[in-house]
Amino acid sequence: MSTTFQLDTATSRANPTPAPMKRLTIPAIRQRKKDGVTEEPVVMLTAYTARQAQLLDAHCDLLLVGDSLGQVIYGLPSSVPVTLDMMAAHGAAVVRGSYHAAVVVDMPFGSYEASPEQAFTNASRLLKDTGCAAVKLEGGEAMAQTVTFLSQRGIPVMGHIGLTPQAVNVLGGYNARGRSEAEAAKIVGDARALADAGAFAIVIEGVVEPIAIEITRAVACPTIGIGASAQCDGQVLVTEDMLGMFERVPRFVKIYENIAGVISGAAAQYAEEVRARTFPGIEQTYQPRSPK
Repeated sequence: MSTTFQLDTATSRANPTPAPMKRLTIPAIRQRKKDGVTEEPVVMLTAYTARQAQLLDAHCDLLLVGDSLGQVIYGLPSSVPVTLDMMAAHGAAVVRGSYHAAVVVDMPFGSYEASPEQAFTNASRLLKDTGCAAVKLEGGEAMAQTVTFLSQRGIPVMGHIGLTPQAVNVLGGYNARGRSEAEAAKIVGDARALADAGAFAIVIEGVVEPIAIEITRAVACPTIGIGASAQCDGQVLVTEDMLGMFERVPRFVKIYENIAGVISGAAAQYAEEVRARTFPGIEQTYQPRSPK
């Protein structure tokens, strides 16, 4: 038995609830791919809060606490300013709000690039502070030594290649990668290096489809596409994008619901009722608990 936390939606409080932990494990995710084939694709979405994790958890194999929270939650221009403290706080909330999916936390820009030792210090902090199962870092062959260093010391690592948002200043934008032969060869080489270094899975972002397919066939670990190919071993999206929370989303995103419209409509109705003094009073809405 272990203790997890369930959010009481009646009070919005996270209450400790003894329950058997039935989370998917990182080895179980890695073993989805056998002899180069993944019969059951890996489902991953981003999550940043406990309540969001609760709603997504039953449907996902992996919940990613992405550094995309910089733009989505904090309104920052990119993920570059995101701090380790931000990732730790949101990672802990997502772990508290979930019990089934394995939780992966992004390592923010500047927290792992200097050396494998720096990466271990900060990755171990994320595991301790959040209870997550693994970390994700961006970069290919240049990060292979760090991936090995972390993996050999008990920290599972998910790689991230292709369009790497933390390197937006070097890449010059968010355009699809792998269009030239030289860039395509580098991305494939990056994937092989990460897989050989011990990455349990690799995110392939914003890569032209033939390259994503080639990588998926070339590496033993599962690949997770985002704007890459449906033939990857799994898929991930930023949850707010697929729920229609923003007017502009990447071209590859399928919008499954217009949540922004729902929220705006509800707020408009509320405002109208308040201004017209037709908003129900507490006597009409408050339901006291029955005495015990």
